[in-house]
Amino acid sequence: MTPRVEVIDLAYQDAPGLIASFLVLAPHGRILVESGPGSTLPTLIAGLQQHGLEPGDIDYLFLTHIHLDHAGAAGWWAQQGAKVCVHEIGAPHLIDPSRLIKSASRIYGDQMETLWGDILPAPAENVRAIVDGDVIEAMGLEMRALYTPGHAGHHHAWRVGDIAFVGDSMGIRGGSIPWLDLPAPPPEFSLELWKKSLGKLRAERLETIYRTHFGPRTDVQEEIDRIENLIESSAAKVKSMLDEGLERDQMVERYTDWMVEIASEEGADPEALRGEEKLNPRAMSVDGIARYWKKKAEAKA
Repeated sequence: MTPRVEVIDLAYQDAPGLIASFLVLAPHGRILVESGPGSTLPTLIAGLQQHGLEPGDIDYLFLTHIHLDHAGAAGWWAQQGAKVCVHEIGAPHLIDPSRLIKSASRIYGDQMETLWGDILPAPAENVRAIVDGDVIEAMGLEMRALYTPGHAGHHHAWRVGDIAFVGDSMGIRGGSIPWLDLPAPPPEFSLELWKKSLGKLRAERLETIYRTHFGPRTDVQEEIDRIENLIESSAAKVKSMLDEGLERDQMVERYTDWMVEIASEEGADPEALRGEEKLNPRAMSVDGIARYWKKKAEAKA
């Protein structure tokens, strides 16, 4: 059964069309896919109220992975009684988010509260650790986990009926972002694993995908080809800069110019580019892809 899905725009950092949460209208209850960060929790609650729902009406929360833009508010929802389904590697970090907070604080510093809001611990009894292929029977629906690493090693897409919630496994496009962009933060970017994940999604023959960034898309096979090409070209771009011996700041500047050129060719306006930089800083993708190539070089040494 393919359910009805409502897209709730979380208006991250007051910008529309950057982060979505999905309300899945199941036969016997209500499901959320992605909680978004704690900083957008009031917006999500308001979005649910527009559908006549309160937080206590949410029975399940399914997460694609535990990066804060997708799962920062998950602990709060678990505290309200929602059953949270997440990759087995991510589950312990929801129950005790101290390491997650410490790691993110090293990156975001005094911007943590502004960007991500509160990150609360989830009661262990409300967290279910998931592995590839698990099928969760939730409120009259069957939600199947598809392990899709490449962006993160703890990433699942969730298939239900002929649709799938793909998290970051098919990149960023939609909402206020009309171009295709690649989120490749350290430390888990992997060219090989990401291409394998795309092969898995291609084999599913999906009718519609829902990106967390942002919204539905029905030209699924074409989008898989597009993101695969972008992953390959982005990896090659960073490798060529490493081979040139460029400093990190030079690499970020050149990579940014290259991505802006791609986005502009696809119809991006300057304001949209600035807004999307809040979500997907170019420097983080350079760092993630560069780390991947350096690890490969070390493995050969």
